[in-house]
This record gives sequence, structure tokens and C-alpha cells, in this order.
Amino acid sequence: TLPFVLPTVVVAAAFVALIGPSGVVNNWLMDVLSLDAPPIRLSQTVWIILLAHVFYNYSVALRLLSAYWQNLPPSLTQAAQMLGASPGRAFVEVTLPLLRPALLAAAALVFTFTFTSFGVIVVLGGPRFATLEVEIYRQAVNLFNLPVAAALSLWQILFTFILMLFYTRTQARISRPLRLGARRAIERPVRTGREKLLVYGNAAAILVLIGAPLLALVGRSLRGASGPTLAYYRALFTNRDDSLFFVPPAEAIGNSVAIALAAMLLAVTLGVLSAQLLTHWERRPGGATGRGALLARLLDPLLMLPLATSAVTLGLGYLIALGRPPLNLRASILMLPIAHAVVAAPFVLRSVLPGFRGILPSLREAAAMLGADGWRVWREVDWPLIRRPLLVGALFAFTISMGEFGATVFLVRPETPTMPIAIYRFLGQPGALNYGQALAMSVLLLLVCVVAFLAIEHFRLGGEEF
Repeated sequence: TLPFVLPTVVVAAAFVALIGPSGVVNNWLMDVLSLDAPPIRLSQTVWIILLAHVFYNYSVALRLLSAYWQNLPPSLTQAAQMLGASPGRAFVEVTLPLLRPALLAAAALVFTFTFTSFGVIVVLGGPRFATLEVEIYRQAVNLFNLPVAAALSLWQILFTFILMLFYTRTQARISRPLRLGARRAIERPVRTGREKLLVYGNAAAILVLIGAPLLALVGRSLRGASGPTLAYYRALFTNRDDSLFFVPPAEAIGNSVAIALAAMLLAVTLGVLSAQLLTHWERRPGGATGRGALLARLLDPLLMLPLATSAVTLGLGYLIALGRPPLNLRASILMLPIAHAVVAAPFVLRSVLPGFRGILPSLREAAAMLGADGWRVWREVDWPLIRRPLLVGALFAFTISMGEFGATVFLVRPETPTMPIAIYRFLGQPGALNYGQALAMSVLLLLVCVVAFLAIEHFRLGGEEF
């Protein structure tokens, strides 16, 4: 799942380090084959963009499909084989139809994330590949044509809303499959040679797909013209006279941490309030057909819209909405935590909502009958049941804010760059030192994401899958 929580600029930098003109693969081929020019020329082509998006979204499909597939009861497949079907035919005629809702949901979500991608396109695509995201940014920032940028954003919101409607409907079908079996009841060891080839071959392919770009990123950040070096990391903590930054690059790390902490607090507050509201409406009298349950079903997808809406569109919206009196925050650093919190709030909501739904009303009623006031009921009944999911949501919000690029590129002030903005600026400047510093800062951002991801997996309690 690590690729999904990585910032897009880190993914782009990793693929540049792996198969770029001076990447690991090209350098190795030039040495082995005694070539004067790199043989693999994928920079600013659709192929490197495609590879980066497969890398970035692979874990989304894996998470959805595995969570559904591993709990399918094996009895139907066994019955088909007892009636004479081969394993291949049983898969095509029994397992695959059962997997169709999960496949459609995964495809819709991956399509949505790729459709609203910005960082990968703008770093790897160059001027030849002006997607809708890039065009919105170009109209707003380069041409200062906000009406056209806003019109394009509205079309994009409409399209992504249709995609989210399709996704939520297919996800609802996932939540009501036949009869799911216990995962441990259907697990079995890998025994035959064919099974070992399938399992270990697939695992090796996954490790190559995910590990190669990340290892190339780390390796290139530690290697200079004359061999292994830490010069690129040391350069992050110095401000050269010819630097384009108003502050030393190391201060971008401090800016990112401060903004991420503020965004985390805002996102957690929004996520907890939203989860409490949804749970309250779902439990109002009238059951599943009551007015409260209907409002909850309408509010839930609306609260998830920031997940599907492009960060570039959100950034443009904040630039327009909060860029004039009486609430003019265009020159304020507060714009970034607010925008990051809106982007991260759906992740907090999906993390804490199962915890709130799992709190039995009878527990609150019993505590109240024993004399506990509202605050004590929340502290001694609700808090122990939601604190671990809440911590998972907080870590998600912190990680997402650290790597947020699409909205930040609209709203950031020149004197307060974040880590993704610093990486983007370094990659856009010529020179080995600028490129090395981009890789070094990408590795630091990668390490933050790895630590946060390990903490998320440690504390996660089977929260909802997206």
C-alpha cells in the first residue's frame, strides 16, 4: 500500500531516477553496451506516465480486490469442480462473476485518481501532454484566465461526480456479496510447483514494480559524479547565493511539518464531527427508511467528494473564494492547512466512522444511568473505542498533507515553500546539484511516508476500504 501514500512528485522523481536519461537503467546499459547515448528514451512520453500511474494506483486495486476475494466462500467453486468444471472454467464462470463488482469499483477508483492526476503529468509529461489538470493550472497561473480555468474545473467536477456515483453504487454491491466466509477458514499453504510459481512469481513482479523505482531514487540520491556521497543531503541545509529560494531548502521541511500538523488537527476535527453526525442520523428512529438514514446516505458521498475532486480544482476554488474581502487569505499561510485538511478529511472520516458505528447506544445509556455526564460518557465510553482509528486517520492526514502538491502549487507563497514544491523547483532547474537535491528531498519525504504508513498499519483496526 506504500505507493498510494507517496506524494506524486516523489513518484515522478523515482521514475526519473530509474529510467530517465541519466537514470540507473540507462547508465547501466550504457556501461555494459558501451553506448554514447541512453538507449531507453521514455522521458516526456506517454509510456513513462503510464508506468508511474500503474505504480501509483496498483495498491488501490490490490486493496479492494484482496479484501473482497479473500473472503469469498470456496463452496461454489468446489461445487463447480465436482460437476466436472476444470479450475480454469470454474474461475471464469464462478469466481470472475463474483469478483465483477470489486473489479468495477477498483477500475472506477483508479480511473478517477488517474483522471485527476497532476504531479506525475506535470513532472514527467512536459509540455506535450496537457491534460485537463495541466490546462486548468496553465489557464489560472500562466495566462491568469480564471474564468476559463473555473469553467474547466466545473466540467471536471461534474465528470468526477458521475464517476463517484458509479463507484459508490458498485461499492454498495461489494458490501452485500452472497455469504462471506472467514479468511482463516479458506487459507491454505502453497504446496505444488505450479502454485509456488504463481505465488512467488507474482510476489517477485510486485517487488520489482514497487521496489525498483524507490531503490533507484535512494541510490541516485547517494551517488555523485565521483562515487557515493552525502553532498546532496548536506546541500539541503545550506542556502547558496544563486538559489531561487527565498529561504534555505531545509526550511521547506519545517514548513511542511508545521502545515501538516495544523492540517492534521483540522482534518481530525472535521472527520470526527462528520462521523458523529452520520452515526447520529443513521440511528434516528425510522430505521433504514427513516429521514435521518436518507440524509446520511446523501451526506456520506458528499463528504467524500474531496477524495475524487482534483486537488488542482480545490486549490483554484480556494484561490477564488478566499482571495477577496471580507475574507482575503490569499497572502496568508493559513490557506495551505485549510486546503490540505479538506483533502485529508475523507481519509479521517473513513478511518473513524467504523469506530463510531461500533459504539453500542446501550453503553452510553448505561453510563448516563450511572450518573456520568456527557463529557465523561465521551471520555470513558467513546474515546477508548475510537482512539486507535482516530490515530490512523490523523496519520493519514499528516502524510497526505506532507505530500500534497496539486492544491499547494496554487496557494503556496514564494517565501514558504513546502517539500513537494521544493522538489518540483529543483527538478525544473538545470545542474547536477539541483537534481541531486531534488532526489535527496524526495528520499526524506519518502521516509516520512514510510514511517507514517508503518504506524497506520500497526494501529489500523479493519477500517473501511475506499
